[in-house]
Amino acid sequence: MLAQRMAGLDDVEGERVPAGLPPIVDAHVHLFPDQVAERLWAWFDEHGWPIRYRMSSPRVVDYLLDRGVSHVIGLVYAHRPGMADALNAYVAAIAGQDARVTGLATVLPGEEDAPRILEDAFDMGLRGVKLHAHVQCIAADDARLDDLYGLCAERGLPVVFHAGREPKSPAYKCDPWALCSADRVERVLRRFPALKLVVPHLGADELDAYRMLLGHYDNLWLDTTMAIAGFLPGADGEPLLAYRPERLIYGSDFPNLPYAWDRELRIAQDAGLSAEPLEAYLGGNARALFGIDLG
Repeated sequence: MLAQRMAGLDDVEGERVPAGLPPIVDAHVHLFPDQVAERLWAWFDEHGWPIRYRMSSPRVVDYLLDRGVSHVIGLVYAHRPGMADALNAYVAAIAGQDARVTGLATVLPGEEDAPRILEDAFDMGLRGVKLHAHVQCIAADDARLDDLYGLCAERGLPVVFHAGREPKSPAYKCDPWALCSADRVERVLRRFPALKLVVPHLGADELDAYRMLLGHYDNLWLDTTMAIAGFLPGADGEPLLAYRPERLIYGSDFPNLPYAWDRELRIAQDAGLSAEPLEAYLGGNARALFGIDLG
């Protein structure tokens, strides 16, 4: 729990992706418009951690690609009704300018015409949807999500859902521990077997429960964003060897990081994975899931 603001890590960053790694797909990069990003960073300044990389979305994309990341998956999330259409158009425009960027949509569950918002976003070329239980104050098994899950399952497009309990903060408008649990996610996996569901941060802090779910459900993926860095509460440097390698996805949370952009890439390189599982985790699984062709 983020009972108080956390200090950043003053670790040294590399100039490029560590040598010897397979092609990297960063599947968890935030591409907010400047005004939204600045409000988000102000929240982190007060309640979260210091943001090391404060840069506009075009610069975010260039920064990662210039350092050897092969592909970026851009995420946004709506925190109030009426903003999803504009956010989706913003991400679609960035993705449309560079084939090395895949954008995901957002929608506020329960807002008026939510299925239409997603339909329009998918028609613009966005390749999934990002939802956030903490920010949007909704549980994974809430009935307001049924139409959205059904639409994504029908289209074969993934839902990336921050459904893990951590990092919790008293600054949220709802209690993530009351909304989030692996049991709720399992109910979704059972009810929508055709839905492709990605839970970020290895499901922190219910790591053992999500590891077990990963072993039982082929429609679940976990991304490791911030969960192997030894920083995030509830995920203290998780061993990658303990997980199904074909269901793990690398993501960074760039640019909203309190440490070096390549920290988790260096950790992954030393995690003991053999060549094939490492390639799947760092890029292959995301390419298959999101329909990415590196060309």
